[in-house]
Amino acid sequence: MLDKSDVARALREIGHLLEIQGENPFKVRAYETGARAVEDLSEDLGALVASGRLTEIPGIGEALARKIAALHATGHVALLDRLRAELPPGILRLLEVPDLGPRKIAALRAALGVGSLEELEAACAAGRVRSVKGFGERSERKILEGIRRLRARETRTPLGEALEVGEEILAHLRASPAALRADLAGSARRFRETVGDLDLVAATRDPAALAERFLSFPAIAEVIGRGDTKVSVRLSRGLQVDLRMVPPEDYATLLHHLTGSKAHHVKLRGLARERGFTLSEWGLFRLPAGGGGPADSEPDPGDKVPVREEEDLYRTLGMQPVPPELREDAGEVEAALAGQIPEDLVRIEDVRGMVHCHTRWSDGRATVEEMARAAEAMGMEYLTITDHSRVAAYAGGLDADRLRRQWEEIDRVQERVKVRLLRGTEADILEDGALDVPDDVLERLDVVIASIHSRLTMSEAEMTRRIARAMRLPVFKILGHATGRLLGERDAYPVRIEEVLDAVAGSRAAVEVNGDPQRMDLEPRSIRLARQRGIRFALSTDAHSAAGLRNLRFAVGTARRGWMRRGEVLNALPVEEFRMAVRPLG
Repeated sequence: MLDKSDVARALREIGHLLEIQGENPFKVRAYETGARAVEDLSEDLGALVASGRLTEIPGIGEALARKIAALHATGHVALLDRLRAELPPGILRLLEVPDLGPRKIAALRAALGVGSLEELEAACAAGRVRSVKGFGERSERKILEGIRRLRARETRTPLGEALEVGEEILAHLRASPAALRADLAGSARRFRETVGDLDLVAATRDPAALAERFLSFPAIAEVIGRGDTKVSVRLSRGLQVDLRMVPPEDYATLLHHLTGSKAHHVKLRGLARERGFTLSEWGLFRLPAGGGGPADSEPDPGDKVPVREEEDLYRTLGMQPVPPELREDAGEVEAALAGQIPEDLVRIEDVRGMVHCHTRWSDGRATVEEMARAAEAMGMEYLTITDHSRVAAYAGGLDADRLRRQWEEIDRVQERVKVRLLRGTEADILEDGALDVPDDVLERLDVVIASIHSRLTMSEAEMTRRIARAMRLPVFKILGHATGRLLGERDAYPVRIEEVLDAVAGSRAAVEVNGDPQRMDLEPRSIRLARQRGIRFALSTDAHSAAGLRNLRFAVGTARRGWMRRGEVLNALPVEEFRMAVRPLG
């Protein structure tokens, strides 16, 4: 039985394989539409299948509903099985190469017989790709660079994907009476952008029963190892998951140890030893008079210090507790010793409004009302509607006339919802640093996100000047996804970020922390540089669907990694204060 994520993945695979075979674009698009519809389901997929109500979902017709039902029930559908048999087994890997879509893959397959990543790499190395119509030497170099980046990330999983499956496993474990406590650890708990594997810690008095419960999780493809207190598995998606089980009295120390980072833990162990303790995954122990054995050896259990929560460990060592997102050996140990860890690091509960949201007016997948009701259901006070501006034609960008018609719809929806709807735009920053929005439109907007979506290959000096000019315009704007990176797909464009932040600090501007899990941009070091300059922030979702509003957690997690405080966040303000703070012309 497949869950909705796996069903959506299978539908996309069908669409991609059909496109590679040269199928009708409308038919191809139907599978992408269906995949998005399944991903955005708020109701349980199994319940919809069982009740025969799939066709009530926009974008799902009877034929597609039958395929979805088959995938959910059996994991197979005849069309996908046939396509997989007709095409080389490695051809879908080619879609993971940046800027290499199904049409280009079809052209390369027709001209060169390329059907796998290895064959494509060899064709590029031999200089054969540049001879194919529509390609050239530059394209060949970009493909080789894309393959290099793809191989570099093969052992890492994006945080969004890892958290999704990790939380499903946690829910599965917590349903067992044998699980007294259970949490994610490792880099996922520290909100790193990608994770190597997934670490889970559970408190239990019955590890054998809990291990059986863990092994009954449906997506497990392989059991790597099983012991009395540890089970390691590999999921069907390739992600390794390790479960460690300990008695409740050892839970907090092991959770801390496995959360890491290694550098943070090494520094803490040295500090513990200076204070007469030894710290390891087994617990916190007092050293006997005259010292003890090696710091990583297991001490006499009689010397153990009770640690019920991670905070107890830090306080025993005479320091403030350090939140997981800060544990990177980036000055947090010294700050905790000096009592300088901010007590008001921003939390998701502090955010009062959703910023940077798209609808069907441009490239979003939900209506204004659907976005409004989803934000309202999350307890938000306000929602900014910021669809793309005119120059972003590829994303259905709005010209002035369509923008005014959107305002009319916003006014109609506002009469039916409590959440406050604010008019906005995601204005493209043009090559010369101008914004793609006329002044007479700016004066009627509540908020402007200013972003770059084109000419990403400008030189570092040119890109820096371009963004800095835009930031110095006498218009309040929030700089969107400031470095343009797409994790695992596209590196940040070349830019001198400190010069950009200087321009922001000296003008009417703020910076967003973009919560799209493919972006998570700015990165923490740059957030700290911005904070040093007194810059304010918007924690944004960059949501293109109602489900995308949940991206807020990634913005908040990234902000906390940059030590951001509640008072530095614009959308932690009540709606009228937010409007006054971000009004474009004022």
